Amino acid sequence: MTLTTKKIAPLAIISALTLAISLFLKIPMPLTKGVVTVLDAGIILTALRFGKAEGAVVGGITGLLFDILSGYPQWAFFSLLIHAGQGYVAGFKGAKTLFLALSCVVMVGGYFLISWLFYGLGAALADMPGNIIQAIFGVVVGITLERSLSRVK
Repeated sequence: MTLTTKKIAPLAIISALTLAISLFLKIPMPLTKGVVTVLDAGIILTALRFGKAEGAVVGGITGLLFDILSGYPQWAFFSLLIHAGQGYVAGFKGAKTLFLALSCVVMVGGYFLISWLFYGLGAALADMPGNIIQAIFGVVVGITLERSLSRVK
């Protein structure tokens, strides 16, 4: 990925919008003390529109900043890795449906493992439905936004 102003500007805008919307719309998950957000939609949009490296950058930045700004600093490093991985996998060309499904597995599986380590198996299992919904919602909204933007030139 070559960093140019034409590349940095849209990534910064998508990151800022994704973060702002996610900070405004968050659903608490009491057992793991985490939240469900719309963060994934911006990550998927970026990955589909620009590619895997860009999806990883937006995923990592937004995941990290969201946790820090939301008062979940213990999650920040893990969110950086998990959402960067999610964006990277979603940005693969080819069998898009497969890679979008795998990006959901990366996100849900990553948070499951970390929740299990932090809080135990029960809390990790209780957190899974919210993460599954968040991942699927992110893919649906990300695809919808990307298709809408592709019509506008």
